[in-house]
Amino acid sequence: MAEQLRENKMGVMPVGRLLVSMSLPIMLSMLVQALYNVVDSIFVAQLSEDALTAVSLAFPFQNLMIAVAVGTGVGVNALLSRSLGEKKFDVANKAAGNGVLLSLLSSLVFIVLGVLLARPFFEAQRATAEIVEMGVEYLTIVGGLSLGLFVSIMFERLLQSTGKTIFTMITQGLGAIINIIFDPLLIFGIGPFPAMGVAGAAVATVLGQFMGGALTVFFHFCFNREIRLTWAAIRPDGGIIARIYAVGVPSIVMNAIGTVMTFAMNRILMALTSTAAAVFGIYFKVQSFAFMPIFGLNNGMVPIVAYNYGARKRKRLEATVRLSMILAVAIMLVGLVVLQTAAEPILKLFKASQSMLDIGVPALRTISLSFVFAGFCVISSSVFQALGRGVQSMVVSIVRQLVVLIPVAYLLSLSGNVAAVWYAVPIAECFSLILCVVFLIRTHRQIIAPLGEEETSGQASPAQP
Repeated sequence: MAEQLRENKMGVMPVGRLLVSMSLPIMLSMLVQALYNVVDSIFVAQLSEDALTAVSLAFPFQNLMIAVAVGTGVGVNALLSRSLGEKKFDVANKAAGNGVLLSLLSSLVFIVLGVLLARPFFEAQRATAEIVEMGVEYLTIVGGLSLGLFVSIMFERLLQSTGKTIFTMITQGLGAIINIIFDPLLIFGIGPFPAMGVAGAAVATVLGQFMGGALTVFFHFCFNREIRLTWAAIRPDGGIIARIYAVGVPSIVMNAIGTVMTFAMNRILMALTSTAAAVFGIYFKVQSFAFMPIFGLNNGMVPIVAYNYGARKRKRLEATVRLSMILAVAIMLVGLVVLQTAAEPILKLFKASQSMLDIGVPALRTISLSFVFAGFCVISSSVFQALGRGVQSMVVSIVRQLVVLIPVAYLLSLSGNVAAVWYAVPIAECFSLILCVVFLIRTHRQIIAPLGEEETSGQASPAQP
């Protein structure tokens, strides 16, 4: 009886309702995040195209911070959820405690890097002197005050790992709303606030991160009773850290590859025209309206898959993956239609000049062709991570972004036609699709199928009141 009372909803609730209940709050909060990303750039664009380019060129460094924070969180999430499914509560507590410690140490590293490397980072991207100065100002703030980012992401993962995603919707929403409110106040100097330009956008960003992070900590200690975050749990445990990073490092590498890709693409595009780099930055802001819901779906799916893998409930695991893929593909098809039909009005939100429209409209339409396969590939990569096969996700990301995309983009840039460069993205996504299908077949045969049908006995108890 005590065993049944401790059964988490991830092992008993109908899969469709469970996935929606866990993913929808995160998807909504990430849509708010996507909104603030776009609004942030819209406000910065009112300053000048150079200001927009500076913020766009800062994205690879910000993406690297997010890669480390999210990758560590993915490792903690997978280990914690699986341990709860196996009823190994002591391991779950240690996973949470060591995860918090790792996030704090990671933040310290990026505080140092943000202060010391901002200038050489921008100069390496062939930026003009004015763009460099604005970029250094922006990046020093978001890097030097990155503690809020790391704390908020880690505690959000702790809440998600036990199915309490409604709280992460509130915290992420609060952070985004604070950012949106303070962006115009600090960028343009409205009311008692000073006009800080791009630095104001950076301050608004970290302010939202700190407020959201503080609220995640509060929610965890008040409501996340399945995890006991004690000083003993935070004490470094080599075995736990190794298990966290067995999944986390491939995830970090996979996301960090995006930093390398964006950095390389910026260099390729800046050699043609700085306007193309600004367009690429706008694309990343706009595409988040399609990808953020997918990432929210991922965050809801991963703990369900990991939990039911630990509990050896194969049918629930397979049903979760199947439904997640259907939803992801549907969302991406909507994103494809929007970018194909509304590229010009979207760019005009960013005060686009005629030259930016000439470059940007074909860019958005061409890159969005990759959406056809992207939803399937994103979900597949998260399934690999949830089942402890993060290396496969890493391989897919390396092939797509480094082995295919960058070389193809460079070769196409030699034509001198910037419109040709954008085709590198859908070409790379086709290779990603092939790899994902191969790895999914292998993963199902080696990991999922051997689970058998042991869930039969586990399904009888949930029917009881």
